[in-house]
Amino acid sequence: MPELPEVEVVRAGLERHVLGARVTAVDVLHPRPVRRDPGGPAGFAAALVGRTLVAARRRGKYLWLPLDNGDALTAHLGMSGQMLVQPPDSPDERHLRVRLRLDGAAEGRELRFVDQRMFGGLAVSVGGADLPPEMAHVARDPLDPAFDDVAFVAAVRRRSSGVKRILLDQKVVSGVGNIYADEALWRARLHGERPGVRLRTIQVVELLVHVRAVMSEALAQGGTSFDALYVNVNGESGYFDRSLHAYGREGEPCDRCGAPLRRTAFMNRSSYFCPVCQPVPRRRRTTPAPSA
Repeated sequence: MPELPEVEVVRAGLERHVLGARVTAVDVLHPRPVRRDPGGPAGFAAALVGRTLVAARRRGKYLWLPLDNGDALTAHLGMSGQMLVQPPDSPDERHLRVRLRLDGAAEGRELRFVDQRMFGGLAVSVGGADLPPEMAHVARDPLDPAFDDVAFVAAVRRRSSGVKRILLDQKVVSGVGNIYADEALWRARLHGERPGVRLRTIQVVELLVHVRAVMSEALAQGGTSFDALYVNVNGESGYFDRSLHAYGREGEPCDRCGAPLRRTAFMNRSSYFCPVCQPVPRRRRTTPAPSA
């Protein structure tokens, strides 16, 4: 699934290529990607035609394009969604789902939503230009200037769940997905099952530093692309997968100590870690209650 760096690359591309463009026509080629829009395919299209795209914003993994009337076009890429800016004579992509025809600043271009697995989607959020209410529950991400480091450290240290699970909790911190959580934990020498309450303040602070570093480096390289599903608005892949130290490297030597990296099941996904640098936390023994 695209994570914060991949989504930010898409947002920046949209900001460069479609701001100031007016939507002249909307083609919904499959109803599923607009399933969350209360107006359905027809209402979705009607709400966009004639409107101008005035900004490109993001909260965690969620994107939205504010419109000139105070509404917003929201987007979530899901597992395989792509937002592509294409010339109108470009052949339709195999999994093209929604097409926005544009003029004005982006005259002669189309904004296309392509989604092979169709877990992503688009919708119009009424009055959502500043922050769509559908995204109000999502916490800020570590690259957001308004992110509250102190509140994050406190939230981690009062939770008994594993620190990786906390990193993936969008109500605590947004944008950190499976790949970058594993990478940051490897850099911090922390196992993902370490309970938050058993971490010292300095450990959480250092982990946050590594989260920011990993995502910033990935952003500079265009994100992480393991296949053709993860691309920017021009269809180009990112290259951070070549810099991964943990994720997807089961059995390969740790870049730090040489021990074979391991993979474990985690929330219907996988976690990758070094058993030497990131030792599995020992379970605390519970003292049996004295007999009467």
